[in-house]
Amino acid sequence: MLEILYQDEWLVAVNKPSGWLVHRSWLDRHESVFVMQTVRDQIGQHVFTVHRLDRPTSGVLLMGLSSEVARLLSQQFEQHQLQKTYHAVVRGWLDGEETLDYALTEELDKIADRFSEQNKEPQPAVTHWRALDKAELPVPVSRYDTSRYTLMELKPQTGRKHQLRRHMTHLRHPIIGDSAHGDLRQNRSAAQHFGMTRLMLHASELRLTHPVTGEPLLLRAGLDSVWQGMMAQFGWEDALPNLPRVEFAASCLQDSGSDQATRR
Repeated sequence: MLEILYQDEWLVAVNKPSGWLVHRSWLDRHESVFVMQTVRDQIGQHVFTVHRLDRPTSGVLLMGLSSEVARLLSQQFEQHQLQKTYHAVVRGWLDGEETLDYALTEELDKIADRFSEQNKEPQPAVTHWRALDKAELPVPVSRYDTSRYTLMELKPQTGRKHQLRRHMTHLRHPIIGDSAHGDLRQNRSAAQHFGMTRLMLHASELRLTHPVTGEPLLLRAGLDSVWQGMMAQFGWEDALPNLPRVEFAASCLQDSGSDQATRR
């Protein structure tokens, strides 16, 4: 079972595990476990997608329980009327906070997007980042004698494909576990020595207006065992006090508890 963060008669939000696809795709015909199908079976009714999280990203995933509610929620995403907060672990040390306004060229899949326009102009992409904590461990990696990491809070104002991953790479502080845009040597070392065997990017919070009642909603998703183990090793146990810890493994289907959304 998946952890249900919030459910009423109009919508449902779950804590998506890393490694799960949101829905079926002909590009991943060999896969057998999907979030949408699992949630449908778990609550006994159809669900409708509103937004997506990349397969290796965990965290808050919101779905409508009717096509009309899904449409209203999708409008909030398209019009940037909600706020998304992610947390990530990146290579090296960063301090302070800034807003990165750096346009991104659209990433196209060689198969799925082969008929799409290939030479589009870069699209605006804006991310606010804040460094929360740092760690240095006596583990040599590449040409360095130690391994340095920073815990980041990331708030995207736009929704470009792989925006957070590409923006952090642009800053030369790629997210740990990012096989497409990151540092492969650092990724291998982080997995071997600190158990960071997944992309260390988690969709922690989603603030929105309920599409039917108009009530503000704050949805929070807890951290999985990979995150918990890393934070214990780095001394970051108290760095994210508002996020609960959950019991499902990073990419395995297990029973877990249920934390209701915060309303205010």
